[in-house]
Amino acid sequence: MGTVAENIEAIRARIRAAAERAGRDPDSVRLVAVSKRQSLAAIREAMACGQRVFGENYLQEAEEKVAALGQGLVWHCIGHLQSNKARIAAEIFDCIETLDRPKLAKALEIRLAELGKIMPILVQVNVGGEAQKAGVAPKDAGQLCRELQQLSHLRLQGLMTMPPFAEDPEESRGYFRQLRLLGEELTAQGLLGQHGPVQLSMGMSGDFEVAIEEGATLVRVGTALFGER
Repeated sequence: MGTVAENIEAIRARIRAAAERAGRDPDSVRLVAVSKRQSLAAIREAMACGQRVFGENYLQEAEEKVAALGQGLVWHCIGHLQSNKARIAAEIFDCIETLDRPKLAKALEIRLAELGKIMPILVQVNVGGEAQKAGVAPKDAGQLCRELQQLSHLRLQGLMTMPPFAEDPEESRGYFRQLRLLGEELTAQGLLGQHGPVQLSMGMSGDFEVAIEEGATLVRVGTALFGER
């Protein structure tokens, strides 16, 4: 495993190659550096390489990092978010990728209205139907998107998913394709795409290249960037 700088360079090269294989513009894919349980020093190493978008799973940890690292970074919530923590999440995050129920959306809306803040969000979809994972069922995603359109401080920008774990990245391809097709279906229904190109957050350290080939615009990479925790 190389240094953070070497790893970021290698990941960016792999992102470019995967996008080009799919006939896509590499600039259409953004790297979200998953910094949960990583030190401030490691995050600063990534920052020194120009990385600005970071993903955090745990609210208290994210709160401490946002306070310590100052302005100029973009923080994504990529972990399950409890509705009673929505107030803090609305304050510290720049994007919520894991919105999966109306109760959470309404709690965020109330605090965002108080803050006078607009929050980009993604709907988390449980494409694998796994009981242990959060996310709305694909068949229910449209109804949730309709409800979100009624909340003026949330900007629905796309979808996010975590497929079932697989050693072989190719086993995830079908799930990534399912999310892309769902995004296209919801866009055709007028439920996505009103706030710019539809974002698809999918793919992690072990399978982000396959995800890009299937349409990912955001890839969440931690281990391949920072090393094992």
